[in-house]
Amino acid sequence: MALGLHNLKAPSGAVHRPKRVGRGPGSGHGKTATRGHKGQKSRSGFSLRPGFEGGQMPLIRRLPKRGFTNAFAKQWAEVNLDVLEAAFEAGAEVTPAILHKRGIVKKIGDGVVILGRGELTKPLRVVAHRFSASAREKILAAGGSVQVIAR
Repeated sequence: MALGLHNLKAPSGAVHRPKRVGRGPGSGHGKTATRGHKGQKSRSGFSLRPGFEGGQMPLIRRLPKRGFTNAFAKQWAEVNLDVLEAAFEAGAEVTPAILHKRGIVKKIGDGVVILGRGELTKPLRVVAHRFSASAREKILAAGGSVQVIAR
């Protein structure tokens, strides 16, 4: 029988009956209903926000802070020439969509930038959002062409 969502079930012994609390002294979980005595955590409606340490200075505020995160920084998908050399045949067209489809680039983000690491021996038609100067030079020297996509 094939496994599907309609016939999934937990293995035997994996599902436990829920603990029934507050059901009298004979149950063993009566009176305080496993919450102990008094205190904030014993009250109904109690919730603790993440990072709260009972009024003690929280760890996140005790640790020193350094630097900053630029929320506007562009996230470029970087591809080097040695990757293009290995992945494409001579005369092929290289676009961000093709790079993504082949798994060379996981996420295009703000665009694809071609960098100049490695050598290129095949002529390729490379279409990207940015090129480093050395990458542009090597692609043209190999007989290929570069095209910049405006963002």
